[in-house]
Amino acid sequence: MCFHDHCPTALYPASAEALNRDCYCRTLNRERLRAQLEGDPSLMGMMDNINQHQPNLFSSSVVFVSDQVQRQIEATVTAIERVAALSGYQSQALARVNTLAQCNFGPRAVCMGYDFHLSAHGPQLIEINTNAGGLLLNAALARAQEACCDGLNLAFTASTRRTSLTHALISMFQTEWRLQRGNAPWRNVLIVDSAPAAQYLAPEFELFRQLFTAHGLSAGIADPSEFHWDGKQLLYQGSPVDMVYNRLTDFYLEDPAHLALRQAYAAGAVVLTPHPRAHALLADKRNLIALSQDALLSAWGTSATDRKLLAARVPATRLVTPERADELWAQRRQLFFKPVAGYGAKAAYRGDKLTRRVWADILAGDFVAQALVPPGERMIDVDGVLTDLKFDLRAYTYNGQVQLLAARMYAGQTTNFRTQGGGFAPVIVVPEQEAH
Repeated sequence: MCFHDHCPTALYPASAEALNRDCYCRTLNRERLRAQLEGDPSLMGMMDNINQHQPNLFSSSVVFVSDQVQRQIEATVTAIERVAALSGYQSQALARVNTLAQCNFGPRAVCMGYDFHLSAHGPQLIEINTNAGGLLLNAALARAQEACCDGLNLAFTASTRRTSLTHALISMFQTEWRLQRGNAPWRNVLIVDSAPAAQYLAPEFELFRQLFTAHGLSAGIADPSEFHWDGKQLLYQGSPVDMVYNRLTDFYLEDPAHLALRQAYAAGAVVLTPHPRAHALLADKRNLIALSQDALLSAWGTSATDRKLLAARVPATRLVTPERADELWAQRRQLFFKPVAGYGAKAAYRGDKLTRRVWADILAGDFVAQALVPPGERMIDVDGVLTDLKFDLRAYTYNGQVQLLAARMYAGQTTNFRTQGGGFAPVIVVPEQEAH
């Protein structure tokens, strides 16, 4: 259904940029979204709970990208994970972090998230995240869209068909189990976070619980403080734990409340995914420094093809040090500052917004400075008012392969879920032959 008199049928075929600017239609069918989220009786009421407690979780519109941008993102993810497998790269990444990251039991880490801004020169990698939230929520959201006019039916049909994703997700966790446990029977899995019921993305924990249960596993949601390590097994409510799907932001399990999980993981007694090693090799922001330095990449044996690709996709990144303080302050308007172990845009700052007080905090902490790449822009209708929002793109990946592209729309300095009309949004890929 088209909600505007200016229905963009005449715009299509058009570029993704033109559609982001001129297609204001609301494409989310909320009743279809309710059906997607509440597909199991155990999930009844989830949509009402989201509307009450997370009103800006889902946008009512979509973000358009070209087929070329999709391919560029996929190629970037694959190239980075090839580089991360090189011994020279691994040696420098693991040498500077908690020794728990040295553990390598086989699993690759589920639900990686590669975040991009879309520039005039194509997608630019902003950061990499372990335990990236929103995969199942975005899968449901994508299936709940409908084309706002006949002219866009082809693009929507091609981009929102996610019938194979559920199989891919459970297969991802099965692969993690086999990589560490071989053919041993897999009986249970716990979705783990601190105070999980209070987390903003708590609804997704329920979706994962239902996914695991539907495939014959005993599944639950737990706080790691509830674990007990008996020297041989990780126990939860007196029973052994086979696998932990890790949503903690304590990436190296240093919190005293996480001691039992840390001990069990170090002993190889539980399959933990994602794990400290994945964070050290990929998500630590200092890796962006290496990925943007051609000489280092060459010294480690990175192919010329991958070096050329990364030079085009990874903005120049430097470590913030007292010795560079004057230089970085002078260049601050062209830089974005973020903590090396940060997540969710916490304590991240645009240089042109810095005060001297915040700058002092940055110098006292562990930060990197990345060349500023403004986010993409999307014009949408918010209660009858045309509103220009920013967006970033997130590629959810496993083992170097993109499983789903999604967007987050927002207003302000960094991504958030506080913007009216913003939130998660599906990515609609405009076929390249249609983008001219």
